[in-house]
Amino acid sequence: MKNILYIGNKLAAKGRTATTIDVLGPLLQKEGYQVRYASSIRNISKRMLHMMRMTYINRKWANVVLIDTYSTKNFWYAITISRLCRSLKIKYIPILHGGNLPNRITKNPKAIHAYLENAHAIVSPSEYLISAFAKAGYHNLTKINNFIELDSYPFQERAINTPKLLWVRSFAQIYHPEMAIKVFESIKNKYPAATLTMVGPEKDGSLERCKMLAKKLQLEIKFTGLLAKKAWIKLSENNNIFLNTTHFDNLPVSLIEAMALGLPVVSTDVGGISYLIENDKNGKLVPDNDRDKMVCAIEELISQQEHSQAIIRNARETASFYSWRTVRHKWNALLQS
Repeated sequence: MKNILYIGNKLAAKGRTATTIDVLGPLLQKEGYQVRYASSIRNISKRMLHMMRMTYINRKWANVVLIDTYSTKNFWYAITISRLCRSLKIKYIPILHGGNLPNRITKNPKAIHAYLENAHAIVSPSEYLISAFAKAGYHNLTKINNFIELDSYPFQERAINTPKLLWVRSFAQIYHPEMAIKVFESIKNKYPAATLTMVGPEKDGSLERCKMLAKKLQLEIKFTGLLAKKAWIKLSENNNIFLNTTHFDNLPVSLIEAMALGLPVVSTDVGGISYLIENDKNGKLVPDNDRDKMVCAIEELISQQEHSQAIIRNARETASFYSWRTVRHKWNALLQS
């Protein structure tokens, strides 16, 4: 088996939401690979230096470097590590996650071209990103789905009478958590017993802004902070609709998790989400930042009970295609190439 250096934001133990590095790395270890990580350092500048140091000191040990690649400021650690890999003659594989990454093709064309053109392979879980980069002329692309360990997500068919809304994400502007509160305000006017629970850590001040907005609107909302996976899965048993309000996204694991659990998803139709959710078949899609359409979608789930149960069953079937048992073979094939 090969030795892997995995570069990414391994910050789940520091109070941040678990990302691919936190999940994929340990599963690859179970497959028999030796995996070393960078980095779990909270400070972004120190994290970058640690990533560079780990790449250098493992230059003879690592057979390949996996690099989680996002579209915001963390994009630049991926570019930096790839340059170091090229100078040290280490194979590297970008894993494209960021829903806004296609904008880098025009915004940073030289950086993105050198990064992808010199990669051993390019992986993305998103048909949306695969398509965008294929159109830009990149061909060494491999689609490997995001994944969950399906057995950890007990399926539950739910009656959707009183809306009990669940939102699970980091509190960051890109995920637009304030929209969930505004949607809840409208729903609460029609369904006084409705509830909203928001799960996730603070990232950029959005959590505090959400709490202030809830207070201003006199809405009782449960803010749990970051919860361990088992804890929010347990909490989901008392909810019946999953909200996703993001401005940009790729193929969020949280939606796959909700679908596996039997929570019908109402999501903004942005980035790669429409490659996972087909409107009115295995979830509901609404335009970005359209509060009224999201409220209507929730009301349809309540008023069309038979159709809602079909959506729930279809969503669970979709989630089964994203199980680790299915995905592991593609990772093994790629890493042995």
